[in-house]
Amino acid sequence: MKRNLNDLLSFVTIAREGSFTRAAALLGVTQPALSQAITGLENRMKIRLLTRTTRSVSPTVAGERLLRAIGNRFDEIEAELDMLTELRDKPAGTVRITCGPNVLHTVLLPKLAPLLREYPDIKLEFDANHGFRNIVEDRFDAGVRLGDTIDKDMIAVPIGPQLRMAAVASPDYFASHPIPQTPQNLVHHNCISMRMTSSGGLYVWEFDHEDGQVNVRVDGQLIFNTSAHIVDAALAGLGIAFLPEKEFGSHIEEGRLIRVLEEWCAPFPGYYLYYASRKQPSPAFRLVVDALWEKKCPNLPKQW
Repeated sequence: MKRNLNDLLSFVTIAREGSFTRAAALLGVTQPALSQAITGLENRMKIRLLTRTTRSVSPTVAGERLLRAIGNRFDEIEAELDMLTELRDKPAGTVRITCGPNVLHTVLLPKLAPLLREYPDIKLEFDANHGFRNIVEDRFDAGVRLGDTIDKDMIAVPIGPQLRMAAVASPDYFASHPIPQTPQNLVHHNCISMRMTSSGGLYVWEFDHEDGQVNVRVDGQLIFNTSAHIVDAALAGLGIAFLPEKEFGSHIEEGRLIRVLEEWCAPFPGYYLYYASRKQPSPAFRLVVDALWEKKCPNLPKQW
């Protein structure tokens, strides 16, 4: 037999208040509508639940049993709804983000540290790797990638300015090797390669110039799958490295690494936070996006 939860809630409220009038006021309905709901409930259950007099209303034996069975359940539901409302109004919970190690160090942590101090109930979990994780299947709230590598069905928010690549090597390396004048000259150099986690192949160095684009398949003695080790190898004089310039920190400015082919390294879209479409983002997630959003870049999605 199909039950109407609204009718059950009406019964619990009347039994507790001992009055149709007070129960109707609490529930925001008219007294005749409330009386009709209880009559319908009793008819469907084929048993009387309330004893009505001109002065009071009290549950029957069957009504007392039903009240004990379901009264606390409604209290629990009400308490849970109150907690959900509090979560909506008070940012809390865990936000999971997958990203590369360098952007975690240079962008995410500096921008999100103030947020964590201001909202102690927000927790952040980072998955730092060079692979492309499926944020939906792997249950991440968001991921971070370069702007031109994000799937079209994702919402993407810029979190940093444009980037530039940099080809560098140490002064010791160039003391015994000629400085390349064009990207094609790199095939004669000991280049430090990166193994792409997503495809398993070696990264093809991409150059962009006013004369056009050039892709070079470099070769060398060293292959890594982490940018930090590529930087270390370049500092040790073991070859030419090719990474986003921010990966090299202050080594270029302070002369520990020499930059070459700079005119072949045009700016390109920087890092974006991307996530699947959601109509009602949690307060914690909304704050994370607001904290990361690069204000000089396009506006946030309309849903914000």
